[in-house]
Amino acid sequence: MATATRGHDPVSDALNEAPSGLLHLKAALTAGMGFVTDAYDLQIIGLALVLIKPQFNLSSTQVGLLSSTALIASFIGAIVFGRISDLLGRKRIYGLEAAIMAVGAILTAFAPNFGWLLVTRFILGIGIGGDYPTSAVLMTEWANKRNRGRQVGIMFAGYTGGQLLGLIVAMTLLASGIPHELAWRLMLGLGALPALAVLNSRRRMPESPRYVSRVRGDTKKAAADLAAYSDGSVTATVTGPTPGGTMTVLRFLRTRGYLLALLGTAGGWFFADISSYGNSLSAPLIIKGLAPHAQLVTVPSITFMIAVLAALPGLILTIYLIDRIGHKRIQLASLGLAGLMLILVGVIPGVTGSVGPFAVLYGAASFFGAGWGVTTMVFAAEVFPAAARGTGHGLSAGMAKFGAYMGALAAPLLLAGIGLAHTELIAGIVYLGGAVCTLALPEPSGRSLEDLGREDELAAQRGGTPEPVASPTA
Repeated sequence: MATATRGHDPVSDALNEAPSGLLHLKAALTAGMGFVTDAYDLQIIGLALVLIKPQFNLSSTQVGLLSSTALIASFIGAIVFGRISDLLGRKRIYGLEAAIMAVGAILTAFAPNFGWLLVTRFILGIGIGGDYPTSAVLMTEWANKRNRGRQVGIMFAGYTGGQLLGLIVAMTLLASGIPHELAWRLMLGLGALPALAVLNSRRRMPESPRYVSRVRGDTKKAAADLAAYSDGSVTATVTGPTPGGTMTVLRFLRTRGYLLALLGTAGGWFFADISSYGNSLSAPLIIKGLAPHAQLVTVPSITFMIAVLAALPGLILTIYLIDRIGHKRIQLASLGLAGLMLILVGVIPGVTGSVGPFAVLYGAASFFGAGWGVTTMVFAAEVFPAAARGTGHGLSAGMAKFGAYMGALAAPLLLAGIGLAHTELIAGIVYLGGAVCTLALPEPSGRSLEDLGREDELAAQRGGTPEPVASPTA
């Protein structure tokens, strides 16, 4: 049993010192299933479009719109839902965005034409965007300070799981001989299953105790929820109320410390997603260019092998190391090395003309890139206070998805216009831009969320008009 009585908020103290256990595993599984859905739905469209394009007689512009519309919708969903989660609570919208994803996925499966598919992919994207800040912030607020990176990383493993699930579904359907018109509908519609599966567990999950205590000021209820959800293994002795309060967007954006942190979280994630999504959603085009006579099932098969042999080991290593060597070091190394691998693809003669050398360097980029996939998610939930944590994460995730949208639109045009080598060279340089933005961030490893967000000073100011306090940047 972990009991804490010190400081202004005993609930936060208890969560910070709680040993890793069933409490964190339950939270990670509940949040992680949302990321399974996110990744599946974003991954599967690139594979499904190989079948949809000839059936609907789509132009290159229409293919680009279908590849990217869920991403621009995610930009909107992340910002809107992130802000709402600060105003109304994390739990209030936790099941709503999962339901939107389920409905969107089902509707896409019944698309009779391009217009229907475009609109329903947009609806789906709203739910995907909303899931980013709510799941990441909730998981981060349940985590302890010693193993926060690892605990959020376990949640984010759901994203890699969703990518692999999408590839397995595509390979199975393509190899089974099912008519193409039915195969792509099943690919898209099956994205509803993980979203539906998580609705009940999300309904039963209590509101974030940190949010209840720090924002609503109801420390007694926060302590009761914490004890109940942890089956009594983590408790907090409440000696008095904690000053609560929200923060306006204007005050958040007018505070230099928060803006600097936002530059690091949103900027690093933005540049990383441009390169990552440009490559992943254009993977069928890249593979077809390298092996023009390959069968349809070969495309997801090669992508699956890269994910299993490169991205998955990279994720496992990241989860193991993140709290040992630091979140900032992981992100800098991940963006830098992933960028270097793609730059080598672009500058070494003959790499893009041979499957073997290209696969080695491209796979290495996927291995190193797994690190920033975890750290961008956790950074955006660590460096802002509880009153603006959803807002900060939503803005960061929203900018990331806008970058993904740009990458998804630009990559096919670049591949057609300047070729694979120069496209990968640009992608590598863009990755380095994310590393530069990361320099603006503090090292949060081993520090409490309350320390990073200067929560005690915020609480002291709430005797009058609450004014935000800048997060530390070093």
